[in-house]
Amino acid sequence: MSAALALLASSWFFVAALLAVMSDAFIPLVPSGTLVIAATLHASETHTSPLLLGVGVAIASFSGDLLLLKFARRGANWAQRRLERKPGAASAAASVLEALETKRARTIVTARFVPGGRTVLDLAVGTTSTPPRRFLRWSAVSASVWATYIVGLGFLNEHTFNTTWLSFAVSCVAATAISAVIARVVQRQRRLARKNAAAAVEPVVVG
Repeated sequence: MSAALALLASSWFFVAALLAVMSDAFIPLVPSGTLVIAATLHASETHTSPLLLGVGVAIASFSGDLLLLKFARRGANWAQRRLERKPGAASAAASVLEALETKRARTIVTARFVPGGRTVLDLAVGTTSTPPRRFLRWSAVSASVWATYIVGLGFLNEHTFNTTWLSFAVSCVAATAISAVIARVVQRQRRLARKNAAAAVEPVVVG
């Protein structure tokens, strides 16, 4: 009986982590990465395959993108209002759409690692009339990359440190630091792009 209850509790823990990954496309504040790291460490204790967990995380991540994209395409006005509701989100969406024209793969994969970037990307694409096939293809790739990264981070630290709490703490700190660095690089590139665009339209005064 106790073994069955333990198995049920483990199953619900993994389900909660996957639901968090799916829902953070809609609500970026959901700590999906933290829950996946915890699930990875829990998988080791319950002898659950981390590969299977990674596949589940990738599917949940892609499913969240697909659902939000469908909502945004069916309610473009709602998506536009949501972007305009948050300071900087509308300009970020414009930058994302511009970057998708020339750097589609890098933009979609990078957005997965930036806090809130996945939401802005899905909403921005949803407000355009462009067919989403190419976006969804790279969305699936980015979901797989992120799942491999976040599960691999927990798995690596679990085998590096002797205690679960230390593995969890180091994994979360590392994931937060990596996301912060990527977000800073993206913001710097956006500022540089705006500066170059402003310089390009600045009138030349002939003396």
